[in-house]
Amino acid sequence: MSISKSYLIFALLAWAEARFGQEHPAAIQEIGAVTSGGQPGEAATIAGGAISDLLAAANPCTKLQTGDKIIASLGTGADAVKAAQDFVAAEQNFNPFTQRTPTLCSDPTLPTTAVLRGIVPLIDPAVGGAAVANKLSAQSLTAPFDATGLSVADVFAAHGFSNFTTKGLDGAAGAAPAAAAGAAGASAGAAAPASNSTAAASGSTVASGSTCGGAATTLVTQIVAATSAAGTAGSASPATASAAAAAGTAVADPGAGKNSSIAGADFGLCDPTIRFAGGLGGRPATEFTFQSNDPKIEAIQQEALNPNIITNRVCDELTNQCKSNQKAKDVCQAAKAKVSALGTKDQSAADAFNTALGF
Repeated sequence: MSISKSYLIFALLAWAEARFGQEHPAAIQEIGAVTSGGQPGEAATIAGGAISDLLAAANPCTKLQTGDKIIASLGTGADAVKAAQDFVAAEQNFNPFTQRTPTLCSDPTLPTTAVLRGIVPLIDPAVGGAAVANKLSAQSLTAPFDATGLSVADVFAAHGFSNFTTKGLDGAAGAAPAAAAGAAGASAGAAAPASNSTAAASGSTVASGSTCGGAATTLVTQIVAATSAAGTAGSASPATASAAAAAGTAVADPGAGKNSSIAGADFGLCDPTIRFAGGLGGRPATEFTFQSNDPKIEAIQQEALNPNIITNRVCDELTNQCKSNQKAKDVCQAAKAKVSALGTKDQSAADAFNTALGF
């Protein structure tokens, strides 16, 4: 095994260990420390078992059942309620090597305990839209959302985050509900500062569109891409830079999705076009990246140096939340392939994608 491969493996192991510590928070200790109710040793037993509910392979619905169990077994004392709420809001372990998005519970009856309903969990910061989701999670602990007849997955989608898959208590998998357009649009602006701080803390932008190559491989790819993009931006003419910067603040036309020149292609609720602009996501005005022109999609996807990340997200969301017809989805896949084959990371990539979509 080469030194570089060995280094990469050690780096990935260190990263995984660090994330494990972050994803198994003080909530576990809080459960074990409950003294207001329960039999002797019962709190510690529940805390020990609760760790398995936060593992990546665990059914997210069993985590909510454990939240109910904390209240049922340890009572409704302040310490028990806080421990249960913090546990429901805890981030479930996420393995980017085997899946691209987290999985949330789709059972509308869980949790059954009133003080736990309307609370949504933290999401791994590597996931597109995590800044929005984590702001919602923090908010839900102080002011739980209305969850009448809704699952945790439904509540998240109703407030603008839908970059996830679902699973029922019986293990049945499903897709995320469509995100509420108004909520997603409102979240887009609010998410920017949190998203920027996440990127700054990690030292790199990790895109949600990455495949199972993993976070470390994505980091290397982004660093290489950043070098290329910086060179492109530096050689851009003032007119091009000015136009791109203006595009960075553009607001999508809500009806643009229906104006494609391709007969029969209806993009539904979304504007499928993308832009190449400087200054996105708090970056310097001279640093150019790609982003969706649709506020709903932008709310769950960070800007990226690689256009393929953004085109992939756009095509995914045509199914997830845009209510586009099959013709539009087929057109998007063809446009995505065209950009991938083109291989450029400048305005020509955005133009090629938008033109192929009929805009």
